[in-house]
Amino acid sequence: MWSEPILVLMKQVAALLFLTLALALPARAQDAFPDFSPPVDAPQKGDRKDADSATAEERNAARLDLMFGRLANSDDERRANRIARHIMRRMMQSGSDTIDFLMARSAEAMRDNDYPKALDLLDGVVRLKPDFAEGWNRRATVHFLNGDYGQSVADIEQVLRLEPRHWGALSGLSMILVSIDRKSEAVVVMDRALAVHPFLERMRDQRDKLVKELQGADI
Repeated sequence: MWSEPILVLMKQVAALLFLTLALALPARAQDAFPDFSPPVDAPQKGDRKDADSATAEERNAARLDLMFGRLANSDDERRANRIARHIMRRMMQSGSDTIDFLMARSAEAMRDNDYPKALDLLDGVVRLKPDFAEGWNRRATVHFLNGDYGQSVADIEQVLRLEPRHWGALSGLSMILVSIDRKSEAVVVMDRALAVHPFLERMRDQRDKLVKELQGADI
């Protein structure tokens, strides 16, 4: 197990990452589409709005795929970080004013360290829009900071089901695995995150130290 000061530092890093994402939340979502629109593959005949919404969703997914590809293949840190910020802004767009309001309120509760209130708000987010990965990710962060690793992992699984390239969720999962002394698995998760975002330098340093520690234990 890592020492308590290191675990405290890891929690502070997670909180900082959360606040960075929270501040990226737009006051009003762009490229919005209705929460309760028909499935993408079955728009209602003659309903132009639903067809346009499905197209917007497909365009957004294609744009994300392009940006994730550029991020993974980037050889310049400044450019990679710029791409990562664009990806984060897009992932924060829920397409719902109600969800955006609940997310903003949860951010305020987080800043005030009012975790019970944040969880109540985020319970509403994941119930109203279960396909919004960032709602699950933020709730996972609250559970993590509360020390409830089991619930955090359950929410991280939902995030990665919706968006397997979510390096923030992968980072949180690796921290939990380290804290419960499953370090070999943590290295695998860190490698996954670094494959998505190759300039997570702090994670790379932690990963290298962990590998050396594991190699030393095998001697």
